[in-house]
This record gives sequence, C-alpha cells and structure tokens, in this order.
Amino acid sequence: MPTQEPVKQPATELDARYSSALSPRPGAADVTATEWAEALRTMEAAEIFWVSTVRPDGRLHVTPVIAAWHEGVLYFSTGPGEQKAKNLAHNRHCALTTGANSLTEGLDVVIEGEASPVSDPAVVEEVITAYARKYGPHITSPEGTFHGIGDAFRKGDAVVYAVAPATGYGFGRDDGVYTHTRWAF
Repeated sequence: MPTQEPVKQPATELDARYSSALSPRPGAADVTATEWAEALRTMEAAEIFWVSTVRPDGRLHVTPVIAAWHEGVLYFSTGPGEQKAKNLAHNRHCALTTGANSLTEGLDVVIEGEASPVSDPAVVEEVITAYARKYGPHITSPEGTFHGIGDAFRKGDAVVYAVAPATGYGFGRDDGVYTHTRWAF
C-alpha cells in the first residue's frame, strides 16, 4: 500500500507531437503543458472515473467508479467478487480516467499505476472522510446513492484500492487548441 509520505510534484512535459504546438491554429504556438494543479482540480471535481483493468486472458475491462484523491493517492472501491477485483488480484496495473466529454473544451486526465488493496483501518477512515467530503449527501444522507459505503469499507464488503500514480496524462482542449501533457511521478 502507498505510504503517507509528502506528496511529490510530478515532472511535467508537453508532448508537442500531439498538441497544437505544431498546428497553425491561432494561439497554438503558445501552447504549454497543463499544470499538475489543474489536473488535481479536474480529479477533485469529477464525479465519475473509468477504471481500466486487465483480465487474466489479456482482455481489457472498463467500468465506471467513484474515486477520491487524498494525499497523493487516488482511491476507488469495488465488491470483492466483481470483475475488476478479480482482474486486480491477477494484475494490479490499472488506469483511471476522467474528464470532459467535449471536442473543444475541457481536460481529460488519465492516471496509471498499480492498485493496492487498503487494509489499514486508519487509512480506510481517511478514505471514508475523503469520499464524504467529495460526494457529500451521496455518501452521508440515508437517501444518498452510496449511503453505507463507509460501513461496507469497514466490514470488508467492498475492497478499497489505492492507486499511487506512476504516470499521468492530460488531454486539454481550449477552443480548438489542444495540449497533451505527461506527468511522471
């Protein structure tokens, strides 16, 4: 499981091959890499992430999850019998993706890493708090979509996974000006 070390700032680079830096569009010549702080804002605001895992036979499995960023780690959960849990038991590599669904504006963020099950009760409580802070009544209200998820985490009815990023990618769009940023951790 990831340790609670100080959060490292990733190395940031613009990949001009896939950015508007090579395009004649107005403003493209001045395109720069997306700052990590903007990626964090995108992840903190995102309600849904898509987790991609690998089945034992090599086929991909992609499904939506809720997730919370806390102290340099992205957390998500699933039932112990669900396909993604089975896949992660075989191969811990995964990617979590979130962002905008627009051709001309927004930022898509991809976090790649290894998913580690969280068993430390203190960290589980921190994750529950991070989920409640992020999702509010969806977690805290008896009528909430995910009410009771904290108890499921505590009892082990849901497996909490921690993904410390190894690499991240940002795909920005600003009125036709595109950026492709890579963050290395």
